[in-house]
Amino acid sequence: MERYTDPAYPAAEAGRLVGLHPTRVHRWVKGYRYRHAGTVRRKTPTAASSYVSFFELIELLLVKQFLDHGISLQRIRKALSEAESIVGGGHLAQRVLFADGNEIFLRVQGKDNAIMHLLSGGQWAIAAVIEELGKQIEFFGPPREYARLWYPRGQDGHIVINPIVSFGNPSLIGRGITTANIYDLFVAEGNNHQAVEDWWGITRSEVTAAIEFERSLEAQA
Repeated sequence: MERYTDPAYPAAEAGRLVGLHPTRVHRWVKGYRYRHAGTVRRKTPTAASSYVSFFELIELLLVKQFLDHGISLQRIRKALSEAESIVGGGHLAQRVLFADGNEIFLRVQGKDNAIMHLLSGGQWAIAAVIEELGKQIEFFGPPREYARLWYPRGQDGHIVINPIVSFGNPSLIGRGITTANIYDLFVAEGNNHQAVEDWWGITRSEVTAAIEFERSLEAQA
């Protein structure tokens, strides 16, 4: 489990992968204090706050979805901290948070209404978004179902982020070849798909998936 919790992704790279500005990533992982129910609580920073673990990378996917729905970072912090206290384990990269947003609502309802308030007032659409996002993630089995793989283009999209393969860099499923290496060779060979296929011994669809993925990262940088 250490490979999943050890700081591995620089904040800028984590932001690039999930589509968040590095400043927001820094603000999230450095820890913060907030007042809740009359008590000052603190989100503990990581061991190396300029880096993000794989579990924190998955947590940032949640943050990105909430931000895209117009929810403030302060409200996200309170809500996810409450969720963390309920599901336990110290990390939010768990199946229960991605499988059914309504279930989270019901579980929190009897304790504190942070999540309930977050998802009310026209924000119910976020539950379906999170559930769809969960389909990109493969989890360990019970009893504690943490994220173990992230397929940013879906499980049929050729690309995987696996913290124990290629140092956690995006790579081809079952190949261990990073998308960055494929794209670099493609550019060096004058955008010649066949040259890349022959060099790496991979298919055209794999080459195309890697190129499109890297270009999408460049577009949101």
